Amino acid sequence: MSYPRFISRLCKHEQDAYETKVAAAEFYRLNRVPEQIERALNELFLHKPADLHGYLANYFTNLSTPPRINRLKGREVYDTRGQLSIEVEVFCIVRNMEKSMCSAAVSSHFGPEETSEDWKAKCQERADHVMTAVQWVNEPFNNMLQGQNPCDQSEVDQALSNFFMARYLEEKEIRDREKEMIPSPSESEVVLPSETPSKTKDKKSPDKGKKNSAEKPFPPAEPPEPVLPGSMAIGSVSLAVARTGAQLQGIPLYKYIAALKARETPAQFHIPIALVTLLSCGKASPGKLSLLEEVILIPKAGQRVKQVVQSILHDSGAPGVSFERPEQPLDLITEACASLGLKLGTEIHLAVNCAARELIDYSKGRYEISTGVLKSPDELVDVYQSLNKKYPAVVAFINPFRTEDKEQWEKLNNLIGDTCALLLDISNESKAPPPPGVSGRILKHVHETTVSDLICIASERQGSVLMGTTCNEPCTYDSLSDIAVGLGLDYVKLGGLSGAERMTKYNRLVCIEEELDQQGILVSKEKHPPPLFAGKPQKESTAAGRALSEEA
Repeated sequence: MSYPRFISRLCKHEQDAYETKVAAAEFYRLNRVPEQIERALNELFLHKPADLHGYLANYFTNLSTPPRINRLKGREVYDTRGQLSIEVEVFCIVRNMEKSMCSAAVSSHFGPEETSEDWKAKCQERADHVMTAVQWVNEPFNNMLQGQNPCDQSEVDQALSNFFMARYLEEKEIRDREKEMIPSPSESEVVLPSETPSKTKDKKSPDKGKKNSAEKPFPPAEPPEPVLPGSMAIGSVSLAVARTGAQLQGIPLYKYIAALKARETPAQFHIPIALVTLLSCGKASPGKLSLLEEVILIPKAGQRVKQVVQSILHDSGAPGVSFERPEQPLDLITEACASLGLKLGTEIHLAVNCAARELIDYSKGRYEISTGVLKSPDELVDVYQSLNKKYPAVVAFINPFRTEDKEQWEKLNNLIGDTCALLLDISNESKAPPPPGVSGRILKHVHETTVSDLICIASERQGSVLMGTTCNEPCTYDSLSDIAVGLGLDYVKLGGLSGAERMTKYNRLVCIEEELDQQGILVSKEKHPPPLFAGKPQKESTAAGRALSEEA
């Protein structure tokens, strides 16, 4: 009987049922469902597992469509200082269901201000940045990344960088138009710091009595690179996607990042040496001393992180102590090490974070290293050289000058560079080339920096330290430890041994170390003789860096 005649003899209900069965059979045939079921049943019978349905579930899970990003959710959260920040959550379609995968947040450039007026303005500026970042995540980023493979980190980061570039150029065009509308002052109205009348000179300044004509001109500050409103969304989305990719592949984040960097998972890993903040002596601490923002312990290479933490852990973490002279905190640590039997200068060393940019008094063209004590850039070179000579255990100075003081960077490197490294924080620097004498870089995962940017920088240069910010950190995320291990860095600075946000990172580093040791793939660096970083700096590639280089 022909098919038309057969169908015509059926009632409407029977016709619909029959046509549905035919369509289903064709659907199953095209998608090879009977073959897969037959193969699954054969495998099931061959293995005879105790959990039959669990075995079948795993079998068909491996055949399911790879997860895709379905949407992103940006929300306002509070950081460790109770200030607004942004958190990004990634949702993926996994086996036909939407699933929340991972969330992440990165640190911000914005720090606390000293005066109430500055604080209020900064808080409002920060709130505007966070609001814009949330809008970016919930609107354009959702459309841009929907359907994207979360394991394709480079493609995701490239899309984020392109978005950042477009917004950066828009903002630049607006700023340029505003500058054109503002008339420039005449030369007669400009007063250089070196031309400031003598009556404005601080009476307590040690330079009183010197002739102004003998002083070198003080280089003016380079215009700071504006932080693009909303840019903190870039780094947060990038990290959230990386964590999602690692979770989907069933591997730790550090192995995921290492595989992105090396194109395959390395056979061995080493744990970066944890630089531990011992004392905080900056402007915010009690006492007159401002020059040494942090005194940092560099443990013996090859020592386990847990041993380092146990050997120096105390109740107050990294206390702020009252000092008046730069020698006092170094003397205190020297005495403490001697009493504990620690061989300072052989087994352990010290680094000093100077944070010199925060100490500039532009009206006088001097660094105020302590209350009422002002030093010119050349005089500051002498201070560092004296400290290096008196305390040979100090093998690194972090941010000893502004980037504008290029002559002093080079001079200090020529004087002490054989035994002491000069490190520069590049997280928010201008487009100008780095000053000569820089032997290592401080990296921070902040704002527009993507995971791919960090991988690129770590691949192109030796002598990089990944540093957690000293303020405005996300409260609970420990990804910084995974990033440092995955990038294969020799050093990571997580801060003092206090505070939940820092101890979470230390605990994660200990956990990674134990995991690698159990797997038999942990290797150790035998030694790190001074200087710590001998590599020449190379040009880094970040979302902001690419934008600035194109502008130039």
